[in-house]
Amino acid sequence: MNAKLLIAAAVCLLLTSACDEKSPTGPMVPLERQFTLAPGQAATVEGSPVRVLFLRVSGDSRCPADALCIQGGDALVHIRTESNGAGTDYELHTGDSARARVSHAGFLIELASLEPYPFSSRTIRPEDYRATFVVSR
Repeated sequence: MNAKLLIAAAVCLLLTSACDEKSPTGPMVPLERQFTLAPGQAATVEGSPVRVLFLRVSGDSRCPADALCIQGGDALVHIRTESNGAGTDYELHTGDSARARVSHAGFLIELASLEPYPFSSRTIRPEDYRATFVVSR
């Protein structure tokens, strides 16, 4: 009887984690539609082998919303794209539109926005970031 309970519990755990937003497979997103990910989350583009994983944000030097700055600053968004079993890491920039997009496996992956926007009175925790992307052909 205990073995049956253990097997049932294991199956329930597997099914629960398969629906988790942080699951390695992640949700399916339509082509040319914005989608938002938290660090560690991934999404697969419908009808394609392309998967986008939001790894982390580093070097967030964007000008705080409550400050006056000479330059707007930049934040570096690290992603991993995977297709057909191969993965490549990229660094996307918020402060330079030319470096806010990459081409991967015939698709264009673009960083549309990064939230939250910094304020001088508050520190953004790494897990609080949300990056919005668009994938197109």
